[in-house]
Amino acid sequence: MQVTVVIPTYNEAENLPNLVSALFTLPLPDLRAIIVDDNSPDGTGALAEKLANGSSGRLSVLHRPGKLGLGTAYITGFNAAIQAGAQAVAQMDADFSHPPELLPRLAQTLESCDVAMGSRYIPGGAVDERWPRWRKSLSSFGNLYARAILRLPVKDSTGGYRMWRRETLMGMPLSRVRSNGYAFQVEMAFIACRLGYTFREIPFYFADRRWGQSKMSFNIQREAAVRVWQMLYEYRRLKRP
Repeated sequence: MQVTVVIPTYNEAENLPNLVSALFTLPLPDLRAIIVDDNSPDGTGALAEKLANGSSGRLSVLHRPGKLGLGTAYITGFNAAIQAGAQAVAQMDADFSHPPELLPRLAQTLESCDVAMGSRYIPGGAVDERWPRWRKSLSSFGNLYARAILRLPVKDSTGGYRMWRRETLMGMPLSRVRSNGYAFQVEMAFIACRLGYTFREIPFYFADRRWGQSKMSFNIQREAAVRVWQMLYEYRRLKRP
């Protein structure tokens, strides 16, 4: 199965070389990756091009003119991966919060479902033990808030470590998705659930980034709080054909 990993980047020059190296040493011989860079001031885009030149065609880079948001970066990458013939499309952060070594298990799991998800909130999963209590509580509350309002069956609705079947993404109205922070993860999960796609969750340990700065902000949290109610209305008639 040809798996393509989509990785949005903004100021990830410290992480990118190690991440690309880790990806291409995995036991997934046909693994490819797409970097979607938002004109990072730290030179991530130029560094990604250098890495791509030495990747024998396994790595490609999409450059965008500015910081346009996580959601649109993923949609751009998903469409590029599908056009390039990917049979499965994975999404992950560039900061090693999502362990690359889980990808082979996600690929194996995808053989029996439509979406394989890394999960922090099922037995065996966890968030970084160094997080302060308030941050753990905020993460847990945001997840439960979205699940309760949208009645999502998945335990980790806000997580961003997922692998999708090609056919699943092609069956989803990606042009309607307009969330940009971690609400994007909720919106994608909600759409997939409304369409009747099947999920399987795999536990993993979500480690905090060691290099670079977090992209979390108050605006991202506010978007998530409001968007879940908008999703209820926007997708109320969405069903599998």
